[in-house]
Amino acid sequence: MLAIIAILAACLFAFNIGASGSAASMSITYGTKVIRQRKYALIIAGVGAITGAILGGQHVTNTLGKGIISEEILDIKIACIILVVSGFTLLITNYIGIPLSTSEVTVGAIIGVGLSYQQLNLHTVLVIIAFWIVIPVAAFIITMCLEKIRKKINNKINFQPPIKLLTFLLFLTGIIEAMAAGMNNVANALGPLVGAGITSMEIGLPLMAVIVALGSILFGGRVLETNAKKITSLTLGNGIVISGATGGLVVAASLLGIPIPMTQVTTSAIVGINASNQFKDVWKQKIIHQIAKVWITSPIVSLIIAFGLTEIIVHQSFDQVILLTLAISATYILVRYREKPAKTNTKKGWDQRGESVLSGSRTRR
Repeated sequence: MLAIIAILAACLFAFNIGASGSAASMSITYGTKVIRQRKYALIIAGVGAITGAILGGQHVTNTLGKGIISEEILDIKIACIILVVSGFTLLITNYIGIPLSTSEVTVGAIIGVGLSYQQLNLHTVLVIIAFWIVIPVAAFIITMCLEKIRKKINNKINFQPPIKLLTFLLFLTGIIEAMAAGMNNVANALGPLVGAGITSMEIGLPLMAVIVALGSILFGGRVLETNAKKITSLTLGNGIVISGATGGLVVAASLLGIPIPMTQVTTSAIVGINASNQFKDVWKQKIIHQIAKVWITSPIVSLIIAFGLTEIIVHQSFDQVILLTLAISATYILVRYREKPAKTNTKKGWDQRGESVLSGSRTRR
């Protein structure tokens, strides 16, 4: 029964990954009108996800299934907790309007289980967190530098490549980005299943890849349209640089077995293009603050929920969960209902309030 719940939760999670992350991989190609029809962009995103998962999805799957916590801990019950927490955390936060990363949510849930068991591969966790910082920063620097180089060359030589060549290059980088999404994101749904021995890599990888592709094709239209509207001002040259940098970096991380928040890498690359024009002003943009908020929020939310469920369901311990709940509630109350500073009274004359004549007496009216 638990195995069936785990498989269903993984399928639902994979479908959601396809509808959000995988579909978004073709946003630049669609937004720059290299692919004009939405259905073709979604089909390419789905096919790219399947291809990328089959070619290189096993590396991240092994990390999520075996690298963060011991295989002895990761049984069917724990796999259910990880997948249910990851899937429903994304579902709830998407409904509220807080964008979270599927990779960070999954890693956070696994870490939460490991903390409950007090068995965690700290080295692997630190490496993953380091890559979460290094890869987006690298995307920012690469796109900023390449855009500056392109402008200097264009000003000196005034070389304008044929539009057909630029269109082909952007289409090619878009395919690479779609494959990168498959390499990295499919593992989020599959890793716990493989780690718990519910399914094998050979059977699970193509199956989850197909479900991700179906999610992208059937329900990825809204995400594709939303993301495409944000990047319509990009030129073909910008799109090639952003899509190429994002795809290349995520493929490299995937081959190393590192789960990466791909949306944040793409956003960092777009910010890098803007920084090539106005480096100082770009840091004032709200998107930078949003990226930082998502980086911190994604793993912490799923970590807390997974830790609490593991304590209650597996260890049948309520002490730490109660303390954690009280601490979170107290923090929320302090932040939400903190005392507002009193407004300074600027009225004069007849409208001004009186002052106490005697110490400790009430104000005269």
